[in-house]
Amino acid sequence: MGESMPPRRNSVHQALGGGHVADVLLWKKWSGGVLLLTSTTASWLLFERAGYNLLSFVANVLLLLVVILFLWAKSASLLNRPLPPLPDMEISEANAVKAADALHAGINRGLSIARDIAIGRNWKLFLQVAFCLWLASYIGSFFNFLTLVYIGVLLSLSVPMLYDKYQDYIDDKLHVANRVIQAQYRKIDDSILKKIPMRSNKEKKLQ
Repeated sequence: MGESMPPRRNSVHQALGGGHVADVLLWKKWSGGVLLLTSTTASWLLFERAGYNLLSFVANVLLLLVVILFLWAKSASLLNRPLPPLPDMEISEANAVKAADALHAGINRGLSIARDIAIGRNWKLFLQVAFCLWLASYIGSFFNFLTLVYIGVLLSLSVPMLYDKYQDYIDDKLHVANRVIQAQYRKIDDSILKKIPMRSNKEKKLQ
């Protein structure tokens, strides 16, 4: 017999990076998923339902931590005990360069899109960006930022697992929906977007 095909969950696992994060999102490591769900739920209840202020909470936690470490260090010097086992708190140059490169690429991508809209007069891109911003504003009118983050965590812990389990069925439905959306988009493109005058590449270069 030929070599058997890998299980479907491997493709989803690889699409999520194939590491510890993918294991948590697919609930292959129950401890990580439970810890993430419990911590985010507790944080949401603490700040959203109990009305605790985030800045006050962070400041109080840091104050308590500093006091404990200070008293620990003082008592250790007086009683000849070992100092608190603190790791080296520094960011390596390689990690700083990676973060800067990622931020640089993201900013340039955003500026490129803004230039295409403002100077290139790309109506298709303009409508896509405008719709996404309107959708974000519309959703944000119903939930605050913390609730949106909590919903995002819940979706991250449920959607990948459900998709991995029912991938064939979901793919069939997505293909049908994609064909319908493409058909409607072609109608809009033929009746509206293609009638909008667009500048040629030669005119863009001259400007």
